[in-house]
Amino acid sequence: MHIQLQPEFDDILQPLGNHAAEFFLAASLYHARKISFASAAHMAGLDFDSFKTRLIEHFNQGYIMADECVLEDMNTVEKL
Repeated sequence: MHIQLQPEFDDILQPLGNHAAEFFLAASLYHARKISFASAAHMAGLDFDSFKTRLIEHFNQGYIMADECVLEDMNTVEKL
């Protein structure tokens, strides 16, 4: 599938660097929990660390942790 963006996006995306549209689409799918972090990084054309850095730069967070995972980890630590 080839996507044609509206011209209004050009002025917004251009200062954000090469492949900004791919990054924001991949980041949006990751934030919506439709794809994994690794898949999003690959789709954005970035390595793991670069994708995380850009997420932090644009969204103030890198990884998204599910509440259940955090609670499970906290329970595990308490048991130790």
